[in-house]
Amino acid sequence: MLLLDIKNLTIELETPDGLIRAVDRVSLSLREGETRGLVGESGSGKSLVAKAIVGVLNRRWRITADRFSWMGQDMLQVSAEQRRKIIGRDIAMIYQEPSRSLDPTALVGEQLEEAIPTSLLDGYWWQKPFLRKKKAIALLHKVGIRDHQNIMQSYPYQLSEGICQKVMIAMAIAKNPKLLIADEPTTALESTTQAQLFRLLASFNQLKGMAILLISHELESVARYTQNLSVLYCGQLVESGDTTAILKHPFHPYTHALIKSVPEFQPDLLPKSPLYALPGSIPTLQHLPIGCRLGPRCPNARKECVKTPNLERLQNHYYSCHFPLLKRDES
Repeated sequence: MLLLDIKNLTIELETPDGLIRAVDRVSLSLREGETRGLVGESGSGKSLVAKAIVGVLNRRWRITADRFSWMGQDMLQVSAEQRRKIIGRDIAMIYQEPSRSLDPTALVGEQLEEAIPTSLLDGYWWQKPFLRKKKAIALLHKVGIRDHQNIMQSYPYQLSEGICQKVMIAMAIAKNPKLLIADEPTTALESTTQAQLFRLLASFNQLKGMAILLISHELESVARYTQNLSVLYCGQLVESGDTTAILKHPFHPYTHALIKSVPEFQPDLLPKSPLYALPGSIPTLQHLPIGCRLGPRCPNARKECVKTPNLERLQNHYYSCHFPLLKRDES
């Protein structure tokens, strides 16, 4: 079943210097039980796409799309109240900065218990407080927090960034959402805890059929836990498809560069050899190149690249490039 269906999502910001198109015609879809990775450098628009899905962008941002539906319902046409109801019931998000997302004036335990829907608690009304607290403790245990009593009686500012991240994950999975959006969920965690939480998300996907959109700038982490992959560069979707197929044969020069820059994907790389990197850096939103935004850094750039490439399809592999690596290899 198709849960999320977005076509040509554009997110613009009106500034004193003119209109800035931070996200340019990005298409994204998610099916029930699917895990999709969304990768790209910092500033590529990954978090903006996620926030547009859950409707938390402020009014300064202008959101348009040819299609933006959740389970067949057009999310751009429903009222704000109805949209909040749908998102609150079916979609949860783990934010990148957990300490800023939690209420600093309320105890962690109170916030976690408030996130648990009453419909998931069995028993009589006078048993609800006890059942809610028991459920909150179980959620903390699931994300690897054993000292639940101390954590639940603490305020967010009294806890480390890593613990706050685990609390955010516990709050996100409390309502058993159909879609979980994880925006850099392991940024503040040590490597062993990162692996534990990735396995936790994978278990929810496999056991409960929860769809997961995993957002990260670390390609190797996303590739290990996702079935499909979408690659963003500077607000443009450059490639999308099966994760294994993209890693084996990327069509877009930017995806190719990302893969070559990861030692894990280069088994023949000699010790102390320099890693591959594209020249230059990602442009600022105020000075975006025309056409293909990778153009100034792309090793295959030609004069045709001043025009924005269309999203092409080869079987289930999508790419936006005038001169894809596939055609170059065949010639």
